[in-house]
Amino acid sequence: MSTSMDLIKPLVTLVAIVNPLAIVPFFIHYTQGYSDAQRRHTVRMSAFSAFVVIAVSALIGLQLLAFFGISIASFQVGGGLLLMSSLSMLNAKPAESKTNVEELRATEVKASMGASIAVVPLTIPLLTGPATISTVVIYADKTQHLWELGLLVGYGVVVALATALAFSLAQPIARVLGKTGINIMTRLMGLILAALAVEVMADGLGKLFPILQRVG
Repeated sequence: MSTSMDLIKPLVTLVAIVNPLAIVPFFIHYTQGYSDAQRRHTVRMSAFSAFVVIAVSALIGLQLLAFFGISIASFQVGGGLLLMSSLSMLNAKPAESKTNVEELRATEVKASMGASIAVVPLTIPLLTGPATISTVVIYADKTQHLWELGLLVGYGVVVALATALAFSLAQPIARVLGKTGINIMTRLMGLILAALAVEVMADGLGKLFPILQRVG
């Protein structure tokens, strides 16, 4: 990276790949029943986790992959498996048959695992999946100076701020759409995400087993 266009290209690419606005329906789905405090905590954790993933990928991504013997193709297969959890979104309706005890337990689990939900699946793989990680690692490999690597890490801050802004506006979006609109959007996004999971896994498996590409 040397020219001004080369320097700004990673930021444009990252924002386009992460695309936090597209993840808002998932944020609404996974934080249903959360209190305002729990939702704000999830927003902060998701934004911070997105920054950490980008920063770690930029600084030590190549070294980590080499150390553990993990390829980008393996990331794609693993990310696809995580995305398969979206199949539950195709039944986007509250479980009204739950007993009060079950509802209380679900609330306690959400309260104790809010940070976990913010990391998986909101941050990984929805926000910063294999495509984001591989993109950052590739751009990090192209850096020629330490300040360029620092700039790439700084782009992670920009992505984190964009994520926090998009998720913070999720509730106004929810009020505009209403419960029916959210359920329809959730089912639609679940279907799209399921298809994306298959595509991501197929691409990763094709790289791991080239014979599959020749057969296809």
